Amino acid sequence: MDGSASSNRGLLKLVVALTPLAGTILFPLVVPILMLRVSIASGVVAAVVIGSLWFAAMLRTSEMPGHH
Repeated sequence: MDGSASSNRGLLKLVVALTPLAGTILFPLVVPILMLRVSIASGVVAAVVIGSLWFAAMLRTSEMPGHH
């Protein structure tokens, strides 16, 4: 394995590790702030958008044991 492949693998592991954490922190911070400062509708839209993007990112970066 060359250096760039191991670097890409390390970056992927970091993304896989940070994806759940990012959504867990971002969602409860952004949605209530938008609901208070802008409107309830904007908070609901943000919840749907963030939730959908987070779900897609979690599926995209998921790792199944035994599959390469």
